[in-house]
Amino acid sequence: MPIRRKSYLTKSALAKRLADIKALVLDVDGVLTDDHLYVGSDGFELKKFHIGDGLTMVLAIRAGLEIIIMSNRHSPATTTRMNDLMVKHVIQERGNKATLVADYVAANNLGFTMAEAAFIGNDIMDIPLMHEVGLKICVNDAYDELKAMVDYVTVKKGGHGAVREVLELYFKGRGLQPADFLKR
Repeated sequence: MPIRRKSYLTKSALAKRLADIKALVLDVDGVLTDDHLYVGSDGFELKKFHIGDGLTMVLAIRAGLEIIIMSNRHSPATTTRMNDLMVKHVIQERGNKATLVADYVAANNLGFTMAEAAFIGNDIMDIPLMHEVGLKICVNDAYDELKAMVDYVTVKKGGHGAVREVLELYFKGRGLQPADFLKR
């Protein structure tokens, strides 16, 4: 039987909580992608990213939200995609995600505490970081153990607009329109 919390934040309650966060930490595989890799015999790797997630990430960065990418595996595909989106904070290292992110935030003087950050994850290796952030979110198709500890489970699956779903609530909570941050 799946492990679940008794209740999660509603979308409007999440929007209110998101209004106060200063950073959003995102896992890659299973959150920004659908948790699949395409790997050729030569080691060449392809990943499928959701375009709407990327657009909304760019708009949120323009609105002042710090976005940090945290993956336990280095991927040239991730590097390329994050460069395209102008995401400045990309961590691709093996290790405890909570330690890696906290050390990165401190070393780069990003000006917020882990309690002022939200995290979207999907797998059991995300549990240590979930314990450290102020707002815990997972995608709809996340591991049951993660669902048991988060504040909100997205309607969308990872790689299918879950990040956009959360970022639209961030804009709503702050009383902003994403389209206002399009360059004209």
